[in-house]
Amino acid sequence: MDIQQSLEFRKAYKKLHERTKAVVNDEIRKIIDNPEIGIEKKQDLRGVYVHKFKIDDRLYLLAYAFDPKTLTLLMLGVHENFYRDLKRRL
Repeated sequence: MDIQQSLEFRKAYKKLHERTKAVVNDEIRKIIDNPEIGIEKKQDLRGVYVHKFKIDDRLYLLAYAFDPKTLTLLMLGVHENFYRDLKRRL
């Protein structure tokens, strides 16, 4: 499966600490193994899946879209204003 990253995802990932990046990489591997692990959004965000996971006590969300050949990582962040920002970028 080909993996692509959006500019927003790259910027957010770059700012993370090394330990946090390792956890995010593990979560991305889980998504690659089972792309339907996330919850598909409805209405404005149809076709976008969001996978939620915790690092320490913070809830992180990873938005992605996929088809049989490609996984596109759209956005990574904490819950606060995540969906609002995701809608703006799409």
